[in-house]
Amino acid sequence: MKNSVKYGNKLNVIGPTIRKYREKCNLSQAELSAKLLLLGIDIPKNSMQRLECGDRVIKDYELAGISKILNVSTDILLKDFIKDLV
Repeated sequence: MKNSVKYGNKLNVIGPTIRKYREKCNLSQAELSAKLLLLGIDIPKNSMQRLECGDRVIKDYELAGISKILNVSTDILLKDFIKDLV
């Protein structure tokens, strides 16, 4: 399976894409973390760093909150991975 080779033993495939869109919004990891907390989603800055590196699992409600804050659909965040599935 080509995805297992590409993504190795990462715990998520979306972390680098989240980083890209976070940076496009000029948000630090701490700022994104604080905005998520306002939505009731607690991802501390150090956990956000691990998430972006693929060293932390992302929960569905976390993905939804991040998508809302970054103003980008979950489909867009997952687009590169979905494209690799074909």
